[in-house]
Amino acid sequence: MAIGLAEAGADIIGVSGSLQAGSAVEQAVRALGRNFYPYQADLSDRKSLYSFISAVKTDFSVLDILVNNAGAIQRAPAAEHPDEYWDTVMAINLNAPFILAREFGRDMLSRGQGKIIFTASLLTFQGGILVPGYAASKGALGSLVKALANEWASKGVNVNAIAPGYIATANTEALRNDPVRSRTILDRIPAGRWGDPDDFKGPVVFLASDASNYIHGTILTVDGGWMGR
Repeated sequence: MAIGLAEAGADIIGVSGSLQAGSAVEQAVRALGRNFYPYQADLSDRKSLYSFISAVKTDFSVLDILVNNAGAIQRAPAAEHPDEYWDTVMAINLNAPFILAREFGRDMLSRGQGKIIFTASLLTFQGGILVPGYAASKGALGSLVKALANEWASKGVNVNAIAPGYIATANTEALRNDPVRSRTILDRIPAGRWGDPDDFKGPVVFLASDASNYIHGTILTVDGGWMGR
């Protein structure tokens, strides 16, 4: 998504718990002639999160687009799902995105313009298996998108979400390595393949552009047809 936005002309502020200067995504963005500014923050830690927000507000006067994409998943049966799994997933998947949207959204509201894009999930609509914390966080995120859109649409700020299907990333490595689960998943996807990160360039650019100015509170599925099956 960062590369897609850079291809469309955006400069990028990147953040994660381990992002280093000179990362692959930074190199790709800079190769396109755009700027990339890397930050590190532990989004499960409030002090680290607020320090990041303060640093960005100090370094940049305007943030036009916020993409809340950080996420975590912990797998365990519900009856054995420990508090620390639940707390970590909720902190990263729900608490941090809300705080980021509130803090940067406040500035967008004062300007009367801005785009906020959350990363939802198929489990915004479904329950999943062995991931109760993840499912709960993504279900709540879908409602948060609608709640913010209800308040902010009339003030020039678009709030929407992208719900990825089964994408070939680290989060789905366990599923892809399980021959039974992988086959079951692929059999249900009309497109017949796992998604690729490049599949999100178009959707994120669309939701970040003026082409989506009349779209508010929408969760756009990018899932190879999974939800239509």
